[in-house]
Amino acid sequence: MAMHDPAHPGEVIREACLLSLKLSVTEAAEGLGVCRQSLSELLNGGNGVSAEMALRLEKAGWSTADAWLRLQAQYDLW
Repeated sequence: MAMHDPAHPGEVIREACLLSLKLSVTEAAEGLGVCRQSLSELLNGGNGVSAEMALRLEKAGWSTADAWLRLQAQYDLW
């Protein structure tokens, strides 16, 4: 069975949420109620998805908090 590195959650957020909705980082950060720098660090793999961010993503309608935290755990455990 072939195994591959799991994507960083920030990469998933960038592709599945920002790009598909044609949102800038600034627009997405404002919608999530976080500063642009924090979101940018997450999108670029510098930070992981915290429980707080997972809840913010869920509130924005971008999957569930549980799904984001599981994705982060898969990445961390790889």
